[in-house]
Amino acid sequence: MKVTITSIELKGPFKFFALSTYALKIIKQLKVTQCKDFKKKGFWTKHYTMTLWNNENEIKEFVTSGAHLEAMKISAQIAKEIRSITVEAEILPSWNEAIKLLDNGKVYKY
Repeated sequence: MKVTITSIELKGPFKFFALSTYALKIIKQLKVTQCKDFKKKGFWTKHYTMTLWNNENEIKEFVTSGAHLEAMKISAQIAKEIRSITVEAEILPSWNEAIKLLDNGKVYKY
């Protein structure tokens, strides 16, 4: 099984409204996938998600389609930085562990 952990740091607090609009659509998309578990948390300009999948193909199908793909296209407009990492795991890690894992993730700065 695979866990993908992502953080997004917004360019400012008012970008939260744009993020929320896309997040609702992405969660709706997520509900019709093979995703096994999902967690999110965030406040102000820093937000996190974790998803649990059977394999990397399921992750790629989700990331490159629908609402998630549309959100990725506008990410440079709302995000200062996005971090993401995918690791082997049977369950979602604790938030403390997930945030530490992101230190070794792929970083996109805008």
